[in-house]
Amino acid sequence: MIIKRIAFLFAAALIGLNIWNCPASTSSPAAPSVGGNDYDFRHAFPEPVILIDAGHGGIDGGTSYGDILEKDINLAIGQRLYMVMRSHGYRVILNRTGDYALSDENRWLNNRSRHMRDLAQRKELSEQVPSSIVVSLHVNWGRNKTKRGPLVLHQDEGRSALLANSLQHSLCDLYEMPSIRIPELGKPFYLLRHIDSPAVIVETGFLSNAEDRAMLISARGQQRIAEAIYQGIAEYFTVM
Repeated sequence: MIIKRIAFLFAAALIGLNIWNCPASTSSPAAPSVGGNDYDFRHAFPEPVILIDAGHGGIDGGTSYGDILEKDINLAIGQRLYMVMRSHGYRVILNRTGDYALSDENRWLNNRSRHMRDLAQRKELSEQVPSSIVVSLHVNWGRNKTKRGPLVLHQDEGRSALLANSLQHSLCDLYEMPSIRIPELGKPFYLLRHIDSPAVIVETGFLSNAEDRAMLISARGQQRIAEAIYQGIAEYFTVM
């Protein structure tokens, strides 16, 4: 069953609308500049559609630190990533454009678990739109407050692992990690087990770590994270 919001998001992806009322470029993607220094990553095949999954929302705040909620960070980075991807000519869908739970839109799954309805709704959207990849945004937490840095989880599938590797390297460069963390297989996670498209979960940093937290909650930090994720996605499409 295709709900009205799914139909709207699908139409937005096809015609290049910005679904949260910010201006977007309407020009066709430019070819790479061969002779210049500002080479823009570009794939040689028809435009892919990137589905950005902003984790949590509404009643589900995710992890927290005081009054700082993961759901708000995920949405802020998701919105910035949407704009960065659109500015480079990609077709993008952001599955949550405000502070609401996707479980509220799930009227088709007969399950009393709000969490399961939320996850199923995210999976359903990935099937109803022609998504080439799914990037799910989250924030990490650890009891050890010194633990920091990004972590990308992937499916047990080659394209997903390749995407995760590109994203991990790009984000580790941003965080200036002393060593590159290796992406991990996200075997227990529902979305990675049930989505057919290459999908990854991007843990953008540890809210429990003061240094990461400063990056995650600042507008400049969120923009830099979005740009790093874009670079990883663009690098992936150069080899796929």
